[in-house]
Amino acid sequence: MTVLYEDNHIIIVNKASGEIVQGDKTGDKPLSEIVKEYLKEKYNKPGNVFCGVTHRLDRPTTGVVVFAKTSKALSRLNEMFRDDKVDKIYWAIVKNNPPKHEDTLVHWLIKSEKNNKSTAYDKEKQGTKKAVLHYKIIGTSENYFLLEVNLETGRHHQIRTQLAKIGCPIKGDLKYGATRSNSDGSISLHSRAISFMHPVSNTKIEVTAPVPKDNLWESFEM
Repeated sequence: MTVLYEDNHIIIVNKASGEIVQGDKTGDKPLSEIVKEYLKEKYNKPGNVFCGVTHRLDRPTTGVVVFAKTSKALSRLNEMFRDDKVDKIYWAIVKNNPPKHEDTLVHWLIKSEKNNKSTAYDKEKQGTKKAVLHYKIIGTSENYFLLEVNLETGRHHQIRTQLAKIGCPIKGDLKYGATRSNSDGSISLHSRAISFMHPVSNTKIEVTAPVPKDNLWESFEM
């Protein structure tokens, strides 16, 4: 875990692949607990330390995660995420060339609880939710394309599902059609940057997360 920004009310970290943001049925130690331990040690605090989860990233992804250090910041950040007042930029590496250099994708997604996977449809069906994202190609290598993605909605596995739907599954994402896994079990999806108005001071916060230490990622880093 690398701390990217910290003040009295919030702490922003760069999540590694394989870490879970919040506790789940695996029983693995979540990032929220790791952050708590960091704060307890850094400030030599006896007793419990507050660390509120404001949003999540899928386990195999990397990048920016925001935690709240106070209950006031948590309730305001939760509201901001819910009302789409937080701008997030993602980077995704795909093997196939997208149909267009840049585009807006609109699909209707439905989540299967049984296999924790979403399916995208071109038209609305019963039980589906509208999903909108914008992508553009910002880098190319010998075998891969780097896409910058902006989400308009926040659906389950949205980027993974929508890119797979246009024939561009994310590198390493076996669940959504990639042919090979990444050696570390990650998928090549990185929450690159986040910007929002601070929930307490109302100043603009903008944070960028370095890409994973990996030759392919680093060849793309601007």
